[in-house]
Amino acid sequence: MEELERALQELERADVVAFGGVGFAGEVLSVTRAFDAIVEQLSPELHPRLDRLFDRASPAGRVYAAVLLGRIDPDAGRHAWQRLEGDRAPVETFSGCVKNRTTLAEYAAAQNEGKPD
Repeated sequence: MEELERALQELERADVVAFGGVGFAGEVLSVTRAFDAIVEQLSPELHPRLDRLFDRASPAGRVYAAVLLGRIDPDAGRHAWQRLEGDRAPVETFSGCVKNRTTLAEYAAAQNEGKPD
């Protein structure tokens, strides 16, 4: 359980969204490891904690929370993405070697259209 708490705290203060290795070396960031650790323990019982994470996390942390909510409850995930569609907060993302800066609204719109970053 301690590992889960640390992982949730890491996502709460996340400064970038990366779901795999980044850069030319394919480095796995600590926030990605935290996300993966939560995925390994994902269960419906985590729903309230993920709701709290979504409500108080950094913009990048809110992206992770929306993804995780969608994995345990697709309706909650859709609702989270819809809430983010109006949020103009900037968020940095990594897709392989490419670092991008977008807004939560743009990221959420892409998710809702089925086009992940």
